[in-house]
Amino acid sequence: MREVYFIKQNKEKWLGIEQVIQGKIKKNPDDLSSLYINLINDLSFAQTYYPKSNTTVYLNHLSSQIFQKIYKTKRVEENRLLYFFRTEVPLLVYQYRRYLVYAFLFFILFTSIGVLSGMYDKGFANIILGEDYVNETIENIKKGNAVGIYQSGSTWGSTIGIIFNNIGVGAKLYIYGITGGVGTLFALLSNSVMLGSFQYFFYDYGALKDSARGIWLHGVFEIFAMVVEAMCGLILGASILFPRTFSRFNSFKKGFKDSFKIFLSTIPFTVCAGIIEGYVTRHALKMPLAANLTIIITSLAIIGFYYFVYPLVVYKKINNPTHDAVL
Repeated sequence: MREVYFIKQNKEKWLGIEQVIQGKIKKNPDDLSSLYINLINDLSFAQTYYPKSNTTVYLNHLSSQIFQKIYKTKRVEENRLLYFFRTEVPLLVYQYRRYLVYAFLFFILFTSIGVLSGMYDKGFANIILGEDYVNETIENIKKGNAVGIYQSGSTWGSTIGIIFNNIGVGAKLYIYGITGGVGTLFALLSNSVMLGSFQYFFYDYGALKDSARGIWLHGVFEIFAMVVEAMCGLILGASILFPRTFSRFNSFKKGFKDSFKIFLSTIPFTVCAGIIEGYVTRHALKMPLAANLTIIITSLAIIGFYYFVYPLVVYKKINNPTHDAVL
């Protein structure tokens, strides 16, 4: 069958499904399931005969949306908060996983710029980190206490300040996505360049190992969460720039709703990072190296699993493997 005829034959049905997804037409769970099965058949046909067509991409997107609509109509037996973190967020992360990849690629690129800038301009760290911070840290390094900057202030006071500051940074990375993602990329650039120059600064003074023992105790959760927050900003920006078959306003509403849920999922990690920075990082160089490595590796395993592995596990668990669709 020619693709043009295939589209003409099913166009009204697909438009009707869009109306259901947008809530303009109400369907009971059985009708929704029937629509989903019918749509999956169309998708399978398109994947077979038009694998690189925009029609296949469109049907794939539509099937994922109707599937989520079906799943949300089911009664949630478990605690709503547990459901949010165990099922809802992982499904959204899986759906938008390419934006997580984009965010990490930009993060790596921007951090590399910070490293190279520090490497070829010895005064770059002073510009990015500030003269006072650099001078104080140099003095701490000379005293053999590279993480001395984290030992100032009370534990609880530092923790509260750090948590609110990091949440503020994350909120900017996310909300700036309303500029079409440009603001998000600029905020990510600023933070990533700072991180890159910061790490090279310690390397240049021969204190990279000691700094890493302290900084990455809290940095794993903090930086990973920052990248996920950038992912949310990119989703928000893409919903404005690329509405696809939705109106731009409806696309924005959906993009905001989905990205905000993912953004909320980063808050516990940000809070944990603040607690670790306030209470643990100050003791980094007094701790056994094994303890430092255990905290760092465990943190990376937890957050890496939650955002990279667990979404696929949840998706496969609740979706018929024979009907998996690549978004």
